[in-house]
Amino acid sequence: MSPILEASGLTRRFGGLLAIDSVSCRIEAGEIRGIIGPNGAGKTTLVNLVSGYLAPSAGSIRFDGAEAAGLRADRLAGRGLRRTFQNVRLFGEMTVLGNVLVGLHSRARCGLGATLFRSGGQRREERALHAAALEALETVGLAPQAGETAASLAYGHRKMLEIARAIAAGPKLLLLDEPAAGLNPSEAAGLVGLIRRINSGGVTILLIEHHMDVVMSLCERLTVLHAGRVLADGPAAQVRNDPSVIEAYLGRGGMEERIAAVAAAGSHA
Repeated sequence: MSPILEASGLTRRFGGLLAIDSVSCRIEAGEIRGIIGPNGAGKTTLVNLVSGYLAPSAGSIRFDGAEAAGLRADRLAGRGLRRTFQNVRLFGEMTVLGNVLVGLHSRARCGLGATLFRSGGQRREERALHAAALEALETVGLAPQAGETAASLAYGHRKMLEIARAIAAGPKLLLLDEPAAGLNPSEAAGLVGLIRRINSGGVTILLIEHHMDVVMSLCERLTVLHAGRVLADGPAAQVRNDPSVIEAYLGRGGMEERIAAVAAAGSHA
């Protein structure tokens, strides 16, 4: 496989705080890569850097073979990098379908004149965008709710809607920031199946997640951050048993039981 994303010496400072310190990692096209670490490890800062929501203080980011450090989020989205957020960001009074259509703006090619005068090309493009939005909603199981407002959805469905908006444009790389947060066990199991389906369609996925059963069910390789630096990187089974990772991420209290539970979850995936 060839890398779709490479970070080299990536650093981000907030005043005197070094949030990301010389992080290097390589994500292969087609994989589901897990990023784990304790709270405050720098995981979301790393995703914000990669997705263009923050500019790095130093270092390089290459996405799909081209330098991407410092590019705005909309530019990266247009090149095929999409993301979700820890805290769901939806337009509550807009319909479910409308929220997905917002995520397709980068695919619109007709100009203002064609839109105002409803040209044939504009109407065809509008139909194509609606079809893509409905397909994304079908993928996440929300097509029946297309006409409802986003605010009326249950929390788990809102998380699915954000994923639908991210995948509607057919991204090359999808960054998921704690998608299982707040989900019940049944919803989390459904999320695992959804991520697998998205990945099987050719989308590389970078997953930040605290739910280790979700991580171990999906990821063959893990990158562990601690205090803004890479603590470990490699096959999930190897990283899971790394003593430094166990101490930093899981803690010593109840360590053996928690590792056993994670291992059981992985073996039944």
